[in-house]
Amino acid sequence: MLTKLRPMPAQPDAIVQPLLRVDGLRKHFPIRGGLLGRVQGHVKAVDGVSFEVHDGETLGIVGESGCGKSTLARLLIRLIEPDSGNFVLEGSGSDNPSARALRRRVQMVFQDSYATLNPRLTIEDSIAFGLKANGSGRTEAKRRVHEVLDMVGLLPAMFAERYPHELSGGQRQRVNIARALALGPRLLILDEAVSALDKSVEAQVLNQLQGLKRRLGLTYIFISHDLNVVQYVSDRVLVMYLGKAIEVGPVGRIYEAPLHPYTRGLLSSRLPMDPRRRVSIAPLSGDPPNPIDPPSGCRFRTRCPIAETLCAEREPQLARAADGHVVACHACQPGSGHSLARVKEAAPC
Repeated sequence: MLTKLRPMPAQPDAIVQPLLRVDGLRKHFPIRGGLLGRVQGHVKAVDGVSFEVHDGETLGIVGESGCGKSTLARLLIRLIEPDSGNFVLEGSGSDNPSARALRRRVQMVFQDSYATLNPRLTIEDSIAFGLKANGSGRTEAKRRVHEVLDMVGLLPAMFAERYPHELSGGQRQRVNIARALALGPRLLILDEAVSALDKSVEAQVLNQLQGLKRRLGLTYIFISHDLNVVQYVSDRVLVMYLGKAIEVGPVGRIYEAPLHPYTRGLLSSRLPMDPRRRVSIAPLSGDPPNPIDPPSGCRFRTRCPIAETLCAEREPQLARAADGHVVACHACQPGSGHSLARVKEAAPC
């Protein structure tokens, strides 16, 4: 059973350099067509996203399908090269470290536990592959494989020589976590890592991830569509909409007092546990706009209940609304010109 986890203490003000700093990350995928295959447009999957991840925390990333969460994760691990922007990993010494150097410190666990494992390799060989590629000898790689398997609760004597098809979904995902831990990373990116599992298995894996985080001093970026899971495991939450970061803040403030209208609608879409409290009106109306040609100004304005002319004319930027809480909404920014914005302090919008 998944138990509620206590939020980690706030990061002290003395911390200047975060573990990871992302600035203006952008990725537009070209759309080609016609006889000559010319570029006819771009899908703006990630469009100028900036954020920080502090050492030892879990940053949850939420948003509707197609908002750019998974693309952002692949950009951070350099499976996809960004068009522009940069990110700095603490201790790397330079912006945008090479993919090889980055992956010794940052690893990723994907959603599909079966597709990410080679069906022709044993579990031991799958985990040892990255170790050998980074210079570990056969004996040392085997020792490390058995060590990480034991960390994730799989007996090496029982599972090391098995093949992926001989394991359950939960066991395969534990193998993927073990493979990600083999190189001793500092940051683990979990992209819908538990969404394909049964709820009982999901709870076990989540609790194990929390135990590994405390034991190894890890930092997590946790991407999920399950808002309840994100609330339990995260210290801070980043909300994305159509390739943009629109709100970032401590998990308590985001869930108890969300500022952006999209965040409020997203949280209201959660199904209540009490069947007598049925949702009769959709919290968010309409579908997300086309990422090839997003709306001008605020991208959420076409679905926003408080949108005004200003929202179509000028794009809101992330601005501080409270301690550790930033939001991109004209209605929450004093002096923006929106009718709901107050002059001296942030409006509840």
